[in-house]
Amino acid sequence: MLTVIGCFVGEHNLWLVALAALVCTLASATAMALLTHAGRAGGRSRYIWLAIAAAAGGSGIWATHFLAMLAFAPGLPSGYGIGLTLLSYADAVAITGLGFALSTTGGRARAAIGGAVVGGGIAAMHYTGMAAYQVPGHLVWNPAVVAVSVGLGAALGAAALVVGLSARTARGRSLGAALLILAICGHHFTGMAAVTLLPDPTVTIPESAIRTEWLAAAVALASCLILLMAGAALVLDQRERRRTAFERERLLSLANAAVEGLVVCRAGQIVSANDAFARLAGAEAADLIGTSLAVYLPGLVAGMGTPDQPLEAELAQAGGGTIPVEVIMRPVAEYGRQPHHAVAVRDLRARRRAEGEIHYLAHHDALTGLANRTSFHARLEREMRAADGQGTRLAVLCLDLDRFKEVNDLFGHAAGDAMLREFALRVQGMLDGSQLMARLGGDEFAILTPQAAGSAERTAERLAERILATLAAVPAASGPVIATSIGVAVYPDDASDQRALLSYADAALYRAKNEGRGICRRYDASMGAQIRDRRMLEHDLRHAVARGELELVYQPQSQVGSGAVTGFEALLRWRHPERGSISPAVFVPIAEETGAILEIGAWVLREACRVAAGWPQPLAIAVNVSAVQLHNPHFVQFVHGSLFEAGLKAERLEIEITETALIRDPGRALLTLRQLKALGVQIAMDDFGTGYSSLSNLRSFPFDRIKIDGSFIKAVHNNPQGAAIVRSVLGLGRGLGLAVVAEGVETAEELDFLAKENCTLAQGYLLGRPGPIALFAAHTHGTGPEREGDVAAA
Repeated sequence: MLTVIGCFVGEHNLWLVALAALVCTLASATAMALLTHAGRAGGRSRYIWLAIAAAAGGSGIWATHFLAMLAFAPGLPSGYGIGLTLLSYADAVAITGLGFALSTTGGRARAAIGGAVVGGGIAAMHYTGMAAYQVPGHLVWNPAVVAVSVGLGAALGAAALVVGLSARTARGRSLGAALLILAICGHHFTGMAAVTLLPDPTVTIPESAIRTEWLAAAVALASCLILLMAGAALVLDQRERRRTAFERERLLSLANAAVEGLVVCRAGQIVSANDAFARLAGAEAADLIGTSLAVYLPGLVAGMGTPDQPLEAELAQAGGGTIPVEVIMRPVAEYGRQPHHAVAVRDLRARRRAEGEIHYLAHHDALTGLANRTSFHARLEREMRAADGQGTRLAVLCLDLDRFKEVNDLFGHAAGDAMLREFALRVQGMLDGSQLMARLGGDEFAILTPQAAGSAERTAERLAERILATLAAVPAASGPVIATSIGVAVYPDDASDQRALLSYADAALYRAKNEGRGICRRYDASMGAQIRDRRMLEHDLRHAVARGELELVYQPQSQVGSGAVTGFEALLRWRHPERGSISPAVFVPIAEETGAILEIGAWVLREACRVAAGWPQPLAIAVNVSAVQLHNPHFVQFVHGSLFEAGLKAERLEIEITETALIRDPGRALLTLRQLKALGVQIAMDDFGTGYSSLSNLRSFPFDRIKIDGSFIKAVHNNPQGAAIVRSVLGLGRGLGLAVVAEGVETAEELDFLAKENCTLAQGYLLGRPGPIALFAAHTHGTGPEREGDVAAA
């Protein structure tokens, strides 16, 4: 009787035992590396790597067993049955593969079950291999120790796969491989302890048994297979590590290149964060790993809200303070094979500042900082409702700077802007918190002053007197004197609605200007008569075209040097049947305000094109176009239709617009002008120099010529400032390749000045007064030279 474990030292070849241990170590490490790689792979690749891992693991278990058996030298002849030996190899590979497949389907529980199956495979291979062991004697088994060996292999196998597959580092995977080694070796030697060898000379070894030398060759082949697979696993592991490191570095670089903060978290814990988020949080990116997301985004729970839907929140910085941010969360199912959430964090400080600035600009005047027209109307509406509810009254003061246009003309727009700012600052300083001052546009201002019942009128007039007295007391230094006229209307005494209240205050202002400027006037009934008169004028103007009351007169545009007429400007006149001739300065603003300018402007354009088309001489015809016409979406089609209907070539038509027409909607104006240019129509800027952005407009819009406003031409021979402005504009025109027309030429001195400054075109009373086109037949029909006296008289 011989107990194997008892003769382990004396009856075993320790070199072969060490070789068995080495093969077991290589096989376990290889199987664990391949199994980890199979878990990362997808599709068919996963099954291929599982098969390779099963082959490596099963071969290692089989080779370890039989190397240990080769190391055992009991002093008796021995052999191995062919069938059972092959079956033991198949058991090792198949059952181990099944366990590996179960362990990679996800979760610790399945990994434990798969590891237990691997332990069962070790036991199946071991006892099948021992059944193949043939000696002249009998093997007697201890059932209790056999059960212990099977349980030990299953427990260690389960622990090995749970630890190895859940590890994220090489150390963790090495620990899993070590547990697998213990499972193989522990089971083998425990199983060997369960057997007792009883020699029996009557038992013979069959001739078909595998000799020990042949088995050694098979074990050698299995060991070589294990070594090859170990090398392949090592190469794969190194390549995988390099790929993983490269991907991690690439992803981190991409994340750090993002402007927005990016965070990946699991169960509310930060597992990765880019530099942008670290800067927002006021911490180092490495220090954020492992901390709770709620530390920096309090109240924000991973998974809350709809994925990809932005949420606004407050980000708490590490050093204290908060930042408004926009957060977008998205689940990431494949990140590290665990459920994660990606969180994008966008800094909203710049947007909040921009929104604040936009809100401020939407409700305030950019130049003076006062409330704008929109804010004033909204506040007036609220105050009127409050006055109705409380039985109080409120007054509206309309203010207009006196001679403001002259300030712009003489001192420039910078001086005009400075005057507006100073005026707003001085008047605003006289108001209390219940009063509101607004800039309605240009040099028009309004003050809203709510008061108790019975006191609004007196309070408003006292405020107006204080304003006038304060402005009058300001010494005139080197700049222009600030003066204003004021009109007052009271709600509900004078008007019952907002529009009427403002209209009546404006009527009172108009009366103040007519009565000498620099004074205050309160609205009274007589001013209502003026308003009614204006309404009648509006009514008559709407029917002026149908009644044939409008007519065109023409003023020639001539060459400065030769006096030759190059074209005409069509000017509108209204002959009212009762009021007589009405100045365009009176009715054109009314037409623009009421919208009648569209019908009137259409008539002017058609009539001018019709008349010009009848001239044998191809002279140009210039037509003034208002801002209302220019911004009409059908204006270009109408111009094209008028040219086609009259049979006039597009290059003979010149459209004149002022800078104020561009300010209203620059984008639409630019589109309209480009479409007109595409037709071939010429574009001229009228009254150049009287707007707010002349140089930028010349650069942005497709003008063909500039018309210098007549206020600059006036007395250029003895006004150095006016002369300098005209020289600058002429030089600017030459530099930009634009023709320049000087308007308002009334004296020979002004014409001589223009000739000396190389101005090519001029227009004014000196060269020809506006009149019916028949007066200029010599130019339009070429019937003969017209006498200069006739031109002047015209």
